[in-house]
Amino acid sequence: MTTINKEEIQKFSNLAEEWWDVKGKFKPLHMFNPIRIEYITEKIKQHFNIKKEKNFLTGLNILDIGCGGGLISEPMARLGGKITGIDASEKNIKIAKVHSEKSNLDIRYLNKSPEELKEFYKFDIILNLEIVEHVDNLNLYIKSCNKLLKNGGMMFTATLNRTIISYLKAIIGAEYILRWLPIGTHDWNKFIKPEELEKILSNEKFITYDLKGFQFNPIMFKWKRSENLSVNYIISSVKN
Repeated sequence: MTTINKEEIQKFSNLAEEWWDVKGKFKPLHMFNPIRIEYITEKIKQHFNIKKEKNFLTGLNILDIGCGGGLISEPMARLGGKITGIDASEKNIKIAKVHSEKSNLDIRYLNKSPEELKEFYKFDIILNLEIVEHVDNLNLYIKSCNKLLKNGGMMFTATLNRTIISYLKAIIGAEYILRWLPIGTHDWNKFIKPEELEKILSNEKFITYDLKGFQFNPIMFKWKRSENLSVNYIISSVKN
């Protein structure tokens, strides 16, 4: 059994050269990154009771699944984390490796899916950011994450809600009108409602730690946290 959707992998492989172009096809992710990192690091500090401000991820093993070109892996490495980035696209991994070497960052990148990853140790933190809506067999995916995470470890799962508003904003708006993303990047039918995701997580012994929405402010042209879960949201959960 596999969670790899070859069509989805090909979409992102075709765009691999643009991962680090802040004005290219991944511009929305570059804009999204600061608020994601702020939220994730805040929850990590809370859960692991971290007091220091610099290199506060030192000593933590972090797995970034669907790492793409390394847009999250690199900032987390700069904060001291021991990062493993995996992606089912070989082209994405090559881009990520080259960029991390240029940035003098020690990140382990592997061309694997989570069910293929055989580790001798488990991770403290798993990042699933904008990936679950692109995989096949979500139950197997979350089960594989469970096997890779320590007891008491933390997992972040960010995705898109399946609502009329998300269809209008994330697909019609972002892909067809603003052309922020290539047409066909998302399949609305694969978006998942928070309660559906929480149920799958619960079945695999994950307890919801926090649930938060993200909203884009077109006037300020920046992202902010929100209690509105109708489009983008993130669940931080802890393995029981």
